[in-house]
Amino acid sequence: MVPTPPAACVAPCPRCGPTSPVPETRVRLIPKGAVLAFFLLTSCFAAWGLALTMTDTLLAAFKKIMSMTDFQTSWIQIAFFGAYAVLAFPAALFIRRFSYKSGILLGLGLFIAGSFLFYPASLTMQYRDFLIALFVLASGISILETSADPYMLAMGAPETATRRLNLAQSFNPIGTISGVLISMFFILGSLQDFSAAERAAMSPEALAGVRQAELNAVMGPYVGIACVLLGIWVVLSLVRMPVVAAKEGGAAPLGESLGRLMRNRSYLFGVFSQFCYVGAQTGVWSFIIRYSMHALASPDPAASRTFSFLGFHANLANPGERDAALFYVASLLSFSLMRFVCTALMGVVRPATLLAVLSVAAALLTAGVMTLTGIPAVLCLVAISACMSLMFPTIFGIGTRDVGGDAQLAGAGMIMAILGGAVLTGIQGRLSDAAGIAFSFVVPLLSFVEIALYSLFSLKRTRD
Repeated sequence: MVPTPPAACVAPCPRCGPTSPVPETRVRLIPKGAVLAFFLLTSCFAAWGLALTMTDTLLAAFKKIMSMTDFQTSWIQIAFFGAYAVLAFPAALFIRRFSYKSGILLGLGLFIAGSFLFYPASLTMQYRDFLIALFVLASGISILETSADPYMLAMGAPETATRRLNLAQSFNPIGTISGVLISMFFILGSLQDFSAAERAAMSPEALAGVRQAELNAVMGPYVGIACVLLGIWVVLSLVRMPVVAAKEGGAAPLGESLGRLMRNRSYLFGVFSQFCYVGAQTGVWSFIIRYSMHALASPDPAASRTFSFLGFHANLANPGERDAALFYVASLLSFSLMRFVCTALMGVVRPATLLAVLSVAAALLTAGVMTLTGIPAVLCLVAISACMSLMFPTIFGIGTRDVGGDAQLAGAGMIMAILGGAVLTGIQGRLSDAAGIAFSFVVPLLSFVEIALYSLFSLKRTRD
């Protein structure tokens, strides 16, 4: 008679033989030796989230300060996201030559330099100089993301990589919410109540005085943030970070890596989906203030409907930029909360399945933005952010899942896809000027449809 193996029996067992059960080893989401590195990196995720949302609010600010069209203000996003396309690939080569930590420090250093450049730009009062500062700042963020995202994936077990990146990205909205609050109170809240027509009627001296005060309000938060980031850079430079190799034996030759990636259909589809996602997110967040002002416009200029939230009071009838920014805050809160929910759900639901469900929901809500008016339309716009919460890290994780030792270059391709924030936002700005801001949301709508197709492709591929 074969004895019943005890519950704690581990093979091979002299009493039970080779048939004894082997207890499952739980795969840790964050390895023990990488906990400190993980939390230090999350501060970088929060930092570039802060810069992103402050940049989004600059569209509304410069439209008023410089009396610009929607397409002219979209150059802010073109400069910001264009830097990703220019710097991501060189950043990957830098990481291959040195290390992930070196890439993180280089990127954070350029981030700081670009933020400080807002000071001379405020003195010249030239739109071009602000675009240059944004380009330098975003160049740093491009290198930072190219380093941090694949480093986070490689930090632990492959089976928990996508979930780990989602968890790290969950801290990104802490920065995004901080960024929009800073913009609301220190940038948008400092804009003068002069219309474009009133500004055009001012004398050059009076207009220069108004613009100088408003551009100083734009500059101040960026310089303050640069000082904080400088402290983070010093801490990161002193802390020992876990070493993650490209693969055993070193990284493959550049030509071989590029050839493999160009033949990887799943990866290429993922890069294009990331391009579409970032374009959609940037369009939704960049135009949310302007769209809310449009959707809630009342024929009665004296109309008032006050709403209070966390001590902040906003007029929802004919709202100004600062009032409409309340909906941006609500969008970021929904984005933040849903990201934690999605990270938890990934413990029981496949990431590609969640991506499929939420991309379809986002497309339906975007259709509501295009066809509805008033509060229902604005609520649809806010709800889109909840659906977008898991998209970037999930597309990144799925798209780079099977790239092996080509992780740095694959990650660079995903970061270069952030160029979608420049290209698609520029197209949306053109459509807004030509056909109205509601119709311009056809760009995010088509982007979410493409992401839904990618998620279905990923599900089919894993079943085959």
